Amino acid sequence: MSEPYVAVVAGARPNFIKIAPVLHAVDKIRPPFSTVLVHTGQHYSAELSDVFFQQLGIRPPDIHLDAGSGSHGRQTARILEAFESFLMASPLDIAAVMVVGDVNSTIAAALAAAKLGKPVIHLEAGLRSFDRTMPEEINRLATDAISDLLLVSEPCGETNLRAEGVPPSRIRYVGNVMIDTLVAQLGAVESKTGGDESAAPFALVTLHRPSNVDSRENLTAVVEFLVRIADKLKIVFPIHPRTKSRLTDFGLTERLERAGAILLPPQGYIENLGMMSRAMLVLTDSGGIQEETSFLSVPCLTIRENTERPSTISHGTNTLVGLDFVKADALVDQIIAGSYKKGRPIPGWDGRAAYRVVESVSEFLALRHVIPPLSEVRN
Repeated sequence: MSEPYVAVVAGARPNFIKIAPVLHAVDKIRPPFSTVLVHTGQHYSAELSDVFFQQLGIRPPDIHLDAGSGSHGRQTARILEAFESFLMASPLDIAAVMVVGDVNSTIAAALAAAKLGKPVIHLEAGLRSFDRTMPEEINRLATDAISDLLLVSEPCGETNLRAEGVPPSRIRYVGNVMIDTLVAQLGAVESKTGGDESAAPFALVTLHRPSNVDSRENLTAVVEFLVRIADKLKIVFPIHPRTKSRLTDFGLTERLERAGAILLPPQGYIENLGMMSRAMLVLTDSGGIQEETSFLSVPCLTIRENTERPSTISHGTNTLVGLDFVKADALVDQIIAGSYKKGRPIPGWDGRAAYRVVESVSEFLALRHVIPPLSEVRN
């Protein structure tokens, strides 16, 4: 009998942070299945992909689909077609496909697997912003609908899935693997000395969502807010390629430079985490950064009207401000004064989530009679 494999699919920057601890946990636990790592190529540049593999100790991909960029439909179609071809031609016994997060790679690989009768495991299932104008929300809903095992990272995820009719037998609360990576890398972060931004209190800014950066009106409002903050705090802004293009197109780059903002290229995981841990506050529209700042107890103001991670608000240090910069100005003053809310621990965000992932996958495959139970293997 051939050895069973779980195909672990990743394609974008947030995916790499999530798969790293899972792959490391497989190496340590040594369950009776192996993994084949598939990189879709959704994020294919060195600054958005290669550096993460190097810093997080992820082995080189076993398969690279080279999907590249494009519209949502075009990119999703390319990944679906390429991954389907891999599944059909692979000599390996692919017992299941694990997809992570909510990017185009997630739904494309899940669709290809489901149509070929391969069980789909969704890591970070159940997240909901309840905003269907977000492409990620469509990806989440569709992926969860066709998944066989739903691994939940956020306490609300189980509630959301049960409300949608997913049987409890298919749901496992495993916790947050992004926090596993953060915990594992804290030593590397602490060993690095601060850059120019560490000479004074600063606000770290990350911005990439189309709703914020593709609208001249919205991006201008964000920039004017940052200019006002620059009178109180230094601004450090690693700029996503999409955001950089829009700032240039709308003539806003010089406005930030005149205000003294430090504009940086996209940073590696360790560099970005180091800046985040030293920041007085973080301004973002990223879901993952809402999680990381909550764990680090760093005040976070999220430039979105909703979040699929509500525990970062109820337990963590996150506040949604949307484009209400009057509210945001007041919160910045609270943060500087030291009167902003303090966070508290979120269940399962403890650095051990990846081990629960591997155990849940092992249990799932054992119930399908693909592998023996872990208890038998360990005995």
